[in-house]
Amino acid sequence: MQELDILANNLANSSSQGYKADQEMYSLYTAGDASGSEDGAPQTQPWIKSTWVDFTQGNTAPTGNPLDIALVGKGFLAVRGPSGTLYTRNGGLKVTSKGDLVAAEDRAVLDATGNPVKIDPTRPYQIDSSGNLTQDGNTVAQLSVVEFSNPHDLVKAGQSYFKPTGPGNVATPAVATEVRQGQVEESNAGPAEGAVRLVSVMRQFEMLQKAITLGAEMDKQAISEVAKVYP
Repeated sequence: MQELDILANNLANSSSQGYKADQEMYSLYTAGDASGSEDGAPQTQPWIKSTWVDFTQGNTAPTGNPLDIALVGKGFLAVRGPSGTLYTRNGGLKVTSKGDLVAAEDRAVLDATGNPVKIDPTRPYQIDSSGNLTQDGNTVAQLSVVEFSNPHDLVKAGQSYFKPTGPGNVATPAVATEVRQGQVEESNAGPAEGAVRLVSVMRQFEMLQKAITLGAEMDKQAISEVAKVYP
C-alpha cells in the first residue's frame, strides 16, 4: 500500500513542472516473536524504511514564454517561504502588477543578496545562462541559483519546493547550473514507467489477497474437520 501511494503520487505529478519523483528504500523487518523457519533462522519481511527524492534531470521543453526558465544542472532557484528560504526547480515565473517576480504559489523570487526581485512590469526582460536579469541593457538583479553538497538531504515542502535539513547542507552559489530562458523542466516521473510499475504492484497485491483467502479457507476447513467426531 505504501508503494502504491508513492507510485500514484508520482503519476499524478508526471506533468508538473520541475517535479522530482519519490522512490522507496526497502529494509527487512524481523518480528520480535518470530518463530523462525524450520532451520531456526528468524523470519523477515520487506518493508519501506523511508523514501528518497530522485533528483535526476528532467527533460527541458521550450515554451516561448520569456517568464519561464529551466535549470540544467544541480541548481535550485531560491524563493521566500513562510518561515525561511525555500528552493525549487519549477521555473514557471510570473510578474505581478507591482513588479514582483514570483514563482509557484506567488512566492517571491530572491536575488543573490537574499532580497525579492523587482522589475518594471511594463518592459521586457532577459535572463542569461548565469541568471543575470536585464532590462533595456541594464542589469536589474541576479537570480539566486544555488547548489547543495548533498541534495538528498533536502526534504519536500509541498509539491514544488524543498528545504534543507542537516547543519552541513548549506546552499552555495551554483557553479555548474545553466539557466535557460523560455524553457521549463518537465517532471522526471515518467508516466510509462510508473504505469508499468503500478500494474506490477497491483498484481502482487492480488496474489497476496488470494493467498490470504486460501489460507483462511484452509484454516476453516481444518477446524471443521478436527471438530468432527468419528465412531
